[in-house]
Amino acid sequence: MSLILSFVAGVILGMLFFGGLWWTIRKCVSAKQPALWILGSLLLRTSIVLVSFYFVALGHWERFLVCLLGFVIARVVVMRLLRGQAPERPQCFSLEVSDASYP
Repeated sequence: MSLILSFVAGVILGMLFFGGLWWTIRKCVSAKQPALWILGSLLLRTSIVLVSFYFVALGHWERFLVCLLGFVIARVVVMRLLRGQAPERPQCFSLEVSDASYP
């Protein structure tokens, strides 16, 4: 039973981690300080996952591996669900080739 709960915890952690990454990317495209968003999100998401892995495993390597398996499976699921949903690029990032003058 503890292995099933470890797997479910891994799936939830993976959904939170990679869903948070997707949200961060969408948010930082229009943010005034995107580096701060990316760094803050990375530290928060990684801290939550590492602390959660520690408490799920409680010194049992089997629980850790099953939790990690759930985490990796969640990554695949989130990537497939969000495929093709790239954030909109602001106009300041678009380049017009016709505006460039060549010698």
